[in-house]
Amino acid sequence: MIDAIFFDVGGTILDESREFATWADWLGVPRHTFSAVFGAVIARGLGWQETFRVFRPDFDLATELERRAAAGQPESFAEEDLYPDARECLRSLKDQGLFVGLAGNQPAHAEATLRALDLSVDVIGTSHAWGVAKPSPAFFERVVREGGGDASSILYVGDRPDNDVRPALEVGMKTCLIRRGPWGHILDPSTVAEQCLFRIDSLDELPSLVATHNATHNATHKARHNAAHNATHNATHNATHNATHNATHNATR
Repeated sequence: MIDAIFFDVGGTILDESREFATWADWLGVPRHTFSAVFGAVIARGLGWQETFRVFRPDFDLATELERRAAAGQPESFAEEDLYPDARECLRSLKDQGLFVGLAGNQPAHAEATLRALDLSVDVIGTSHAWGVAKPSPAFFERVVREGGGDASSILYVGDRPDNDVRPALEVGMKTCLIRRGPWGHILDPSTVAEQCLFRIDSLDELPSLVATHNATHNATHKARHNAAHNATHNATHNATHNATHNATHNATR
């Protein structure tokens, strides 16, 4: 049974293409070149920030973020960066009575920006606010606490097998891998993906998958409950019948 669903942010509900393009422009690198190098870095299993160091070996992210902000080009996202399927997916899941949350590696300003989008979620958690980042087990343990404490009833949805799926599985959560964005297409190890409850290409697919899963679970649970009840009832009935029969038989002897 799925009672709560948490979503990664970047690459899952937010399209980061515009931000990557902005970084390419900031570095003075053609956008297609930046994208190609970005993909190569990911394919080699390196951290995405290594992309910047290919073009500028002394690159420091914190320093460059300050420079961008001072230049009036702060790292940001807005309604236009939401994937078209994100808002409706969240709303549909809430309509099913599920607890819905966002939990991702995001900087200080992200939580306020996400709240301003007025999405259908119960909680928004960021690595900055929680003081711990993915793929640390502590991050996913926090997700479990926020989701009610039962890891097996929580589904975590993300685009990265390494940062989302694997660590969520390790703390006992169910997982859904969405194949989009650079990580979703470049990183897709079958050993991890095969352990996912769902694999999707669009968030449009998720509400019906969850509804079907929960309906099947409830039907199975009801069938088992009825079978156990009937077995107990029959055993009690038979025991009573046999006791009465034996008592009557003995009394007439």
